[in-house]
Amino acid sequence: MTTNNQAISSRWSSRLSFILASSAAAVGLGNIWKFPYVMGENGGGAFVLVYLLCILAIGIPIMMAEVIIGRRGRHSPGYAAKSVALESGKHSAWQSAGWLGMLTGYLVLSFYAVIAGWALAYVFKAGQGAFTQASAEEIGKTFEGLLASPGELMLWHSLVIIATVLVVGNGVKNGLERSVRLLLPCMIVLLVVIAIYSGSIGDFSAAIGFMFEPDFSKLSVNGVMIALGHSFFTLGLASGVVIMYGAYLPRETSIVQTSLWIAVIDTFVALLAGLAIFPLVFGYGLTPSEGPGLIFTTLPLAFSEMPAGGFVGTVFFIMLVIAAFTSAIAMIESSVAFVAEKFSLSRWPATIVSAGVLWLLGQLTIHSFAGSEWAQLSGEWFGKPINSLFDIIDVLTSSLLLPLGGLLLAVLAGWVMRSEFTKDELDTKKGIFDVWLLCVKYISPVAIIIIFLQLIGFIKL
Repeated sequence: MTTNNQAISSRWSSRLSFILASSAAAVGLGNIWKFPYVMGENGGGAFVLVYLLCILAIGIPIMMAEVIIGRRGRHSPGYAAKSVALESGKHSAWQSAGWLGMLTGYLVLSFYAVIAGWALAYVFKAGQGAFTQASAEEIGKTFEGLLASPGELMLWHSLVIIATVLVVGNGVKNGLERSVRLLLPCMIVLLVVIAIYSGSIGDFSAAIGFMFEPDFSKLSVNGVMIALGHSFFTLGLASGVVIMYGAYLPRETSIVQTSLWIAVIDTFVALLAGLAIFPLVFGYGLTPSEGPGLIFTTLPLAFSEMPAGGFVGTVFFIMLVIAAFTSAIAMIESSVAFVAEKFSLSRWPATIVSAGVLWLLGQLTIHSFAGSEWAQLSGEWFGKPINSLFDIIDVLTSSLLLPLGGLLLAVLAGWVMRSEFTKDELDTKKGIFDVWLLCVKYISPVAIIIIFLQLIGFIKL
């Protein structure tokens, strides 16, 4: 194995840097629109309780497992998984768990960067007054016009990729660390400002009721499954990010404490996003169940009607760009480290190579949305409709690779690695270690298998 020591010798300067970086990676577009919506539709406070239990039993244990593998292995995900397996006297084939995570994160980023480009485009559209006094039809046409233009999509996608290169190319301390120390607090401040303004001009009480009033009658088995799945995916697990960031974690930093803090920040931001969005939704008579459309078609309608809507809309989309961008720089990091290790390249060339391939992959998503004939398909996979190349990537990552990768990593940490090594890395009280081991050996794998079987249509609810 050819390695470049420089690629794996970097360390976060402090525990806070790791927490901020990992939280920034976890907080993304899904936190802003998906979590508040599914929470409200599935019993509000009842859903939150189930979700928090799932975070404790599945999300945090697997996050700790991935940090252990990263810090113990001190390499990019595949080589790190290989290192810890060999150390425990097991077969090097376990490296596939790490490679799978890295591939998954890279594929997700190929369309994530395109959607981040949408948010960037909307910063300028809002700033130029595109939504001021605009009708629902006009706002809908704006979004459709963006998706139908491969040239415009390519421009915004390219700008996201270039910005990612400029940050990641500067390394861990001067690039990743410096950017998240600035961007994550900025994003939270912007969210707080929007939430306060939204609450003052919208229907704050309706939003609170929608999000937090426990209604167990609305919490179906399907709702529990959604909470289970979201607790796993929201922390950026099985995407190579946590293992890679763990590889930069100093030995003296507590994995238990930092993992808990990351989960708390991730959940806090998701709830805060709901408080920023839903007072406007209810106050202006809009529909909360719009999915991605809530961000790009429904909310701009509220911005068009409210006082200082152009300014508020601009600030909102700046916040959204920050959320998407901090996730993007995290998801590309493991592939950059791998290219540097594998081909003995320095940081900048490795970053440019990784970003260049990513830009090309992004064209599949761009042309899928733009309606290009060569990117359109017709069929079904795992019970889900496949209408474009984007749908293949989306279903492949969300329904197959993410749960499979998470399962392999849980087995690697819980069953393959010798317990004295995992105990050494966690360096915590025996009771806490025993609970973690119970979760990662039994509870988390079973939960992931259930999620997987539901995603592929084997379990129907």
